[in-house]
Amino acid sequence: MNREISDQLPLTQSAPPTHEFRVQLSSTHRGARLARLLAVEQLRSWGLPFEDAAQVVAELASNAAVHGHAPGRDFRLTLRRPTERMLRIEVTDAQGTRLPATSQPALTDAESGRGLLLVGVLADRWGVTAGPALSKTVWAEIDFAS
Repeated sequence: MNREISDQLPLTQSAPPTHEFRVQLSSTHRGARLARLLAVEQLRSWGLPFEDAAQVVAELASNAAVHGHAPGRDFRLTLRRPTERMLRIEVTDAQGTRLPATSQPALTDAESGRGLLLVGVLADRWGVTAGPALSKTVWAEIDFAS
């Protein structure tokens, strides 16, 4: 390389900031716990508050491990920052035919079934997207104050 040109180049080039984190995990309780831990670390590295988002990830990942489990198939956690003030959490599992009810379920004395109620309280928006093939994605969006 020409010496004049190389002297003008920066010594190090940093990569542009990444605003997406994606990981595939086993559809087990251990995989669900790991999803929460990884989400907390990623949100910390982005400088975002993580308490509410970590709880949403825990609920969605737990649902994927319990209700979205298919033998030999994993689930995927995606954290995305479409804007500086918004976080989108996506959990994709292998049970596209088992869609959660997106309407507010009635409170009962049951020991389970309250996870999506909690997601509805902590997230600004949430829903379900079917596909591709035999999968579904349950997503939640959290808006952060400016």
